[in-house]
Amino acid sequence: MNVRLDRAPAQPHADGKRRIALAVEAARAEILELSHRIHAAPEPAFEEHRAAGWCADVLAAHDFEVELPAGSLATAIRAVRRGDRGGNGPRIGILAEYDALPGLGHGCGHNTMAASGVGAAIALAAIADDLAGEIVFLGTPAEEHGSGKQVMIDDGLFDGLDAALLCHPCDRNHVLIAPLASVDIDVVFRGREAHAASDPWLGKNALDAMILLFTSVGLWRQQLRPAARVHGIITEGGTTANTIPDRTVAWFMVRSDDDTEYQAMQARFRQLCEAAALATDTAVEVTFSGGSRTMKLNDVLARRWVANAEAYGIEDQGDDASYGSTDMTNVSWVCPAIHPDLAIAPFPTPGHSTLFRDAAVTPMADETTLMAATLVAQTAYDLFADPALVEAAWREFRGEP
Repeated sequence: MNVRLDRAPAQPHADGKRRIALAVEAARAEILELSHRIHAAPEPAFEEHRAAGWCADVLAAHDFEVELPAGSLATAIRAVRRGDRGGNGPRIGILAEYDALPGLGHGCGHNTMAASGVGAAIALAAIADDLAGEIVFLGTPAEEHGSGKQVMIDDGLFDGLDAALLCHPCDRNHVLIAPLASVDIDVVFRGREAHAASDPWLGKNALDAMILLFTSVGLWRQQLRPAARVHGIITEGGTTANTIPDRTVAWFMVRSDDDTEYQAMQARFRQLCEAAALATDTAVEVTFSGGSRTMKLNDVLARRWVANAEAYGIEDQGDDASYGSTDMTNVSWVCPAIHPDLAIAPFPTPGHSTLFRDAAVTPMADETTLMAATLVAQTAYDLFADPALVEAAWREFRGEP
């Protein structure tokens, strides 16, 4: 997927969009070096200190005013570059993710997202003489676990944005997504230690409680709708086989494509935890965190993305029926937003896999990263150049005719 400079960008504003494509190409080595460096040094949620620092350094070198940390998260970034035509224009958010999966590394390809977001921001900065308003880069930690974007929303870092744009790697090209609402759940059962052979009757088995919870979840799945999901892992199951475990810990996730069902599922999950504790005479702590919502789609922005992509020969392949969850959905309820996907690997290549991790530094992924930077910046340019388009996106966001 090459950035084809011999192809005319989409109208309107083709001249400005051509300048953006040239700026991405000029920064090719810088953008791809960032992607590969982040891929080689994966950092999990809330611990992305090197990745955030590397992104911040590139932005600062392109005349952005950089805050790191931004808000309450040590690895969040807010970087602003004002257009040379003054501040009387929109504030367009260019987002990036850079957290990795524990034990798997960049199995979701967030290294490419960091690089394409930074690439889009510096391409817009390169044509700042043609912009009124503000380019606002937001480096968002902890998408995989913890909903860093929601923390940044609560910190006020999205206040005043007129739109938020973020491109994700995939094995298909599409702009519309239907992610599931999702919440992380930490479950801790507490019992009483005892020798498993000499006096087990003195113990209260926290592992029995956890196994009972997993069994209950498995039986519960039969009554769940097809788009509902409950899944988890045991992160602490005891210390020795001949000791009754007094503490077990698990991490679960509950998901649904329906907000009402999503709330009911959380209440039901808590009941299952309490039932397992009651059955085993143990105590349980259930902590919900890191929630993400369903997506508030914005067709105004989506149409501009599709038009810009089609100019480079990229056909939108329609909605992806097998989508997970993302905290970008939370942003979509704050301002008009899109979260398109571009292929970095042949179909079908499963996300959160070693195959996808390895694909994230291939030549195909590199070219897609450059294309993502180009299309994000060009879609942002549509908004900078046309205040009426910004207002149309907001009318759709507010549900107005």
